[in-house]
Amino acid sequence: MKAALRFAALLAAISLAIGLTSGCSEGPWNDPNPSSPPNKITYQSVMTPAPPKHLDTALSYATDEALFLMQIYEPPLGYHFLKRPYELIPQSVEQLPEVTYLDKDGAPVDLESGEVAYTRYQMTVRPEAHYQPHPAFAVDASGEPLYLFSTAQEGARFHQVPDFPELGSRPVQAGDFVYAIKRLADPVLGSPMLGLMGQYIVGMKEFSDRIDEEPRERWLDLRQYEMTGLEIIDDQTFSITINGRYPQFIYWLAMHFFSPIAPEVDRFYKNPGFVDRNLTLDWWPVGAGPFMMVKNNPNTEIVLEKNPNYRPDFYPTEGEQGDAEAGFLDDAGKRLPFIDRAVFRLEKTVLPLWTKFLQGYYDRSGEVRGNTNRVFDQAFVVGPDGLELTEELRGHDITVSQDVKPGMYYYGFNMRDPVIGGYTDERRKLRRALQIAFDLEEYINIFYKGNGIAGMSPIPPGIPGFMDGEAGINPYVYDWVDGKAQRKPIEHAKQLMIEAGYPNGRNAVTGEPLKIFIDVQSQAMNNTTMNWITRTFSQIGVQVEYRPADWNRTREKLLTGNTQIFSHGWIADYPDPENFLFLLSSSESPLICECDGANNANYDSREYDDLFEQMRLEPSGPARDKIISRMIDLYQKDAIWLYTFFPKDNYLNNAWVSNTKRHGITPGNLKYLRIDPEHRAERQAQWNQPVTWPLYAGAILLLLLLLPGVIAYRRRLKATATH
Repeated sequence: MKAALRFAALLAAISLAIGLTSGCSEGPWNDPNPSSPPNKITYQSVMTPAPPKHLDTALSYATDEALFLMQIYEPPLGYHFLKRPYELIPQSVEQLPEVTYLDKDGAPVDLESGEVAYTRYQMTVRPEAHYQPHPAFAVDASGEPLYLFSTAQEGARFHQVPDFPELGSRPVQAGDFVYAIKRLADPVLGSPMLGLMGQYIVGMKEFSDRIDEEPRERWLDLRQYEMTGLEIIDDQTFSITINGRYPQFIYWLAMHFFSPIAPEVDRFYKNPGFVDRNLTLDWWPVGAGPFMMVKNNPNTEIVLEKNPNYRPDFYPTEGEQGDAEAGFLDDAGKRLPFIDRAVFRLEKTVLPLWTKFLQGYYDRSGEVRGNTNRVFDQAFVVGPDGLELTEELRGHDITVSQDVKPGMYYYGFNMRDPVIGGYTDERRKLRRALQIAFDLEEYINIFYKGNGIAGMSPIPPGIPGFMDGEAGINPYVYDWVDGKAQRKPIEHAKQLMIEAGYPNGRNAVTGEPLKIFIDVQSQAMNNTTMNWITRTFSQIGVQVEYRPADWNRTREKLLTGNTQIFSHGWIADYPDPENFLFLLSSSESPLICECDGANNANYDSREYDDLFEQMRLEPSGPARDKIISRMIDLYQKDAIWLYTFFPKDNYLNNAWVSNTKRHGITPGNLKYLRIDPEHRAERQAQWNQPVTWPLYAGAILLLLLLLPGVIAYRRRLKATATH
């Protein structure tokens, strides 16, 4: 009897296995993604390494947070998706701002008059711009807000925005932009923009001081308080007035800080008890951009859906050279956005993300860097023409989007250091010898797998002022040979050491060996890198000692000038050379300004400072280009940094994803992305076929093991029956 039961169980197990494997025909058996709504095109992506901390436009100042904010909000200006150098375009306003220069009495003056006291930026809001559906805009028959509560108990049944049954919307108005800027000045919020913008926007500091005195038991309506530099001209038109001239201010208008915020939304989230349930603008943003947030569970996933009220917006009809050939203009003139949903899941480690990408469950990989990323070695091989995809990835028809970041890594010299600092010819020659000895090209090839461009100046590609070719080389470190830059030979560096007073790396007077000190962050340096640097400088007789410390200690040393050679980096806030050249202005030196300045080299040149002030106020054109060229000459002549390079990042796209051109400044480009869901489904099924033969083999083996017992049992039954 027991054998019969075992046999029946075996048959049931085999039937179940067959049923499971046959059921796989409707979709991949191992798909980790929840089912998407029918007839909605969903982009599957990831948020790494951590969920966003802030989603309030007044508070957020992190790249991973901007990834979401720039899909949900629309600042006044944006960037052309395809053109390089980066080009500003109108976004939530009808055209680029009308700029007027004013004297101290507020009367218009010519730029050349020399009497400019203020600059006014006037903008007109697009009449078709509307906010996403949201309960903050829901009103009753008399026009009063539906969800305005007096006590926490009244709204206790609502725990997240989707819980509210009634939604509303309205057009974006000029006052919403003014209200958003006032929120930047609210000291209770603590916006990171207050310190900087308070220097420029007229009356911002005074406004901040004024409302800091107001009681905050309930919502404070910022519309009731005036800021001198803000004016609502009519429902669609507003202006911002700043002190003096600051041409780079226009780039700030393309950041999420200046996106419109409806007062109704601010009031809605101030309902009693809402903050206790994360019903805040910092958790549930409300904008007029192409997408809106419908789910925010930062421990698992964030979901965006297309804003049904998004204004008419269209794919660009022109780009830069090569865009048409690359397919980036195939959708020219078509209505945006192309996708209906975007799901961002939390992946705390890289390898699960990479595996799911290769299985087709993520549409694009994240950054695939060439230094410490293990995934890089699985994705690329070094071929005769540079990086090439591995055979496995070529078989997946994966494409590569390479992004030269508008940023840099650099090692700087402390110009106040008594050994390597200073501006004498001997000190300059010493620093140049170190620059030549440090073979940056080899360094990039070894430690970044070639994913970087050696910098000849502080200005990266894509930014006005960057010069390529022979005109752009640093003539103190490179020669132009056979159409390319070639590092000067090590013999030249040795001769410079002699002229600097350190023949063979020893002080010509004392005979003491020259030892240089490099401050490194503990987590960013390893023995392999340190050994390479030590060997590199030993070619000219220079000894190296490393001084590792955590970031807080390193920052303290930079602020006090207690460094000799230090590592640092910079990513552009906006695509203007001023955002890089200011790194060498003496007004940014911590030892000069007694502030948390960015000029950690403590470079101090009156000529450079004068040129910088001219450059930052000069409009784009030949005159400005000439000033920038001279500033670069000083940078190269004075040998301020040991090296700088501009990193490249590689992004991989599955074959069903198009319009994948990277944009180094703004992440707000999800609306341009196109997904072919049928192609994706085909590849997912192809790449995720279940391996079922072990299951069948195991079942057959089990059957063979049980069969003799079953046969013996049946014989015994027959024998019993005959007697």
